[in-house]
Amino acid sequence: METRPTIWEAMRSKGYDRRDFLKFCSFAAGVAGLEGSALGSVVHAFEKKPRPPVVWLHFQECTCCSESFIRSSHPIVADVLLDHLSLDYTETLQAAAGHQAEQCLHDTLENHAGDYILLVEGSVPMKDDGVYCMIGGRSSEDILRESAKGAAAVIAWGSCASNGCIQAARPNPTNATPIHKILNETVIKVPGCPPIADVMTGVVTHILVYGRLPELDSQGRPREFYGRRVHDTCYRRAYYDAGLFVEAWDDDSARKGYCLYKMGCRGPVTYNACSVTRWNGGVSYPIQSGHGCIGCSENGFWDNGPFYQHLASFPGFGIETTADTIGTVIGVGTAAGIAAHAISTNLRKRKLISETMAESVHEPEPEGEKKGGDS
Repeated sequence: METRPTIWEAMRSKGYDRRDFLKFCSFAAGVAGLEGSALGSVVHAFEKKPRPPVVWLHFQECTCCSESFIRSSHPIVADVLLDHLSLDYTETLQAAAGHQAEQCLHDTLENHAGDYILLVEGSVPMKDDGVYCMIGGRSSEDILRESAKGAAAVIAWGSCASNGCIQAARPNPTNATPIHKILNETVIKVPGCPPIADVMTGVVTHILVYGRLPELDSQGRPREFYGRRVHDTCYRRAYYDAGLFVEAWDDDSARKGYCLYKMGCRGPVTYNACSVTRWNGGVSYPIQSGHGCIGCSENGFWDNGPFYQHLASFPGFGIETTADTIGTVIGVGTAAGIAAHAISTNLRKRKLISETMAESVHEPEPEGEKKGGDS
């Protein structure tokens, strides 16, 4: 069996120096959510452990997860799968084709059983014996089951693989099925349409450094990145609490950057790191760009009502509310409850503050302080 180089050896062969390597280790530790004290573990892992082989399968999807991954904010991350990991098989990026490509997959599964990481992008069509997505004359389900048997870890990239996404939206003509509903193995879900590049990098880094899966929530998502709602870390949250909302696109409130809840923002019921990690090198995320969150990382988001109609209510307000206690997205038809009460309460508070300020402005000055009075 061939001896695989470590990540440090692979980087050095590409012309990176020790300084670049240490910077990359620091970045990898940061996006993985590791403490500063864990940097030594990252350096040791990348320096000593052989780079693991990777099998990246593509089923019913648009390849946006792959596109997102190679646009991570660190310049070296574009090479992570191509150079620092050993990307043995992927229909999108591999040079081999036809029988040669399928031989690469067979060799990896056979020669590196128990060592390779299986990355799956896309849902699996289960209707009509899977004829809607065939590769090399085989159904997606057959390929998935075979590939997962000897995998050290299985990661479902994006909402298609994690929950079916648009392919599984009603009426789901191909019976598009997420990966975890097919396999018996534990599947790490990294939902999003697409998921954030740095989140994808962080999940892979955790597996490389610790040799085990990251801590997952009740839905199988890495708790480090999906433990809080977008709403709880959103910079517009203060406007929500003050009852200040955008009422129409491009109105004065929109120009002032008020809360987009009334425009359909799903931030209060969406668990993701968008408002913390952000996109495109930390430049922005949908809400910051002026568009409400559509909840793309939540199960069944395509069927959860019109994107531009706000939810009647949602449970909980504080950051103490977790994905485990909330569960799935609440539908548009939910009766008005906590949210409506909180909004009305904030409006009353704002009115009371305004009235108090107005009274203080018109309150007569004490005799001794009137202009022209005694010194």
